[in-house]
Amino acid sequence: MRNFISEKCKNIKPSGIRKFFDVVNDMPDAISLGVGEPDFDTPWFIRDEGIYSLEKGRTFYTSNAGLKELREEIANYLERRCGLRYDPMKQVLVTVGGSEGIDIALRAMLNPGDEVLIPEPCYVSYLPCTQLADGVAVPLRLLEEHEFRLTAEQLEAAITPRTKILVMPFPNNPTGAIMSRKDLEPVAEVVKAHDLFVISDEIYSELTYDEPHVSIASLPGMQERTLVINGFSKAYAMTGWRLGYAAGPEDLISEMTKIHQFAIMCAPTTSQYAAVQAMRSGDEEVAKMRESYNQRRRFVVHTLREMGMDCFEPLGAFYVFPSIKRYGMSSEEFASRLLQEEKVAVVPGTAFGDSGEGFIRISYAYSLKNLKEALGRVQNFVERLG
Repeated sequence: MRNFISEKCKNIKPSGIRKFFDVVNDMPDAISLGVGEPDFDTPWFIRDEGIYSLEKGRTFYTSNAGLKELREEIANYLERRCGLRYDPMKQVLVTVGGSEGIDIALRAMLNPGDEVLIPEPCYVSYLPCTQLADGVAVPLRLLEEHEFRLTAEQLEAAITPRTKILVMPFPNNPTGAIMSRKDLEPVAEVVKAHDLFVISDEIYSELTYDEPHVSIASLPGMQERTLVINGFSKAYAMTGWRLGYAAGPEDLISEMTKIHQFAIMCAPTTSQYAAVQAMRSGDEEVAKMRESYNQRRRFVVHTLREMGMDCFEPLGAFYVFPSIKRYGMSSEEFASRLLQEEKVAVVPGTAFGDSGEGFIRISYAYSLKNLKEALGRVQNFVERLG
């Protein structure tokens, strides 16, 4: 019997995150600090709207691009929070999570051999989605000494005649790094000078702690060459509702909608009705969750530094990315031994690209009680290492 699996698919590695948590599920008393999922329940008023939509029998398909009311609320949100104006009927697409938006954007834009610049460490989907779209992923190594921010000089040096897209993954998963307006301005000038397009993944835009999020699309001359990807999973604690959106130039949104139409039809109807309510009334709940994450962030960074670990201070998302280089082992070995010896699951930095070697990712989207217990076990582990 012939091998029916495509070589392209066989060459894609599975996610480096999941295997640790398959082990955790079968390990009594284990604590996971690895999954990037809020520990909050979806706020009740959002759940209530989802329940009401079911009670009213709203179980039909919506428009391929999403409910008109939701697209209008997304456009209102982007103008209110980012200063961006979009036509909700032509420039906004509701997707199944932000991840679908990334996938179909790359498929809509890439021709075979086109290069995509991907700052690393980064979210696990960018590279395989690029490969599946027949593009060439070009990693840009973000450095701890630069606070894991992309510099214009680094971008300039990586551009070739085949370069087409720059992914901007900020606030960043896994490092928690952000890009301020001052950081973004020179990068935007390079993008315009080389006629590149930007996919700006802003799923953690509501989770910044020292300064408000700035979208690169809001800079002069950038909105027409930027696709903004965002969603409801992180800010509104709606991971399982599987809802995101993309906003950008009309011609690109049109082509993305075509792919979405044939692959998905439309995002879940119940989720869309709930998301309308999230957009209209969710700011206060988001602020409460952000403050709680901020308290945990400060606690985790302080505790890791007290136990002697080198730890960059994250200013966004809900992760810390401490260095484990002093312990003389790979990220994979450190994470594996910590899980086996202390029953604490973290993610090796290499799950986020080769640039993550020498680091681990710890999520602080967990209760302070769990964080204290888990970090106590981490301290026991590193003390044995010396």
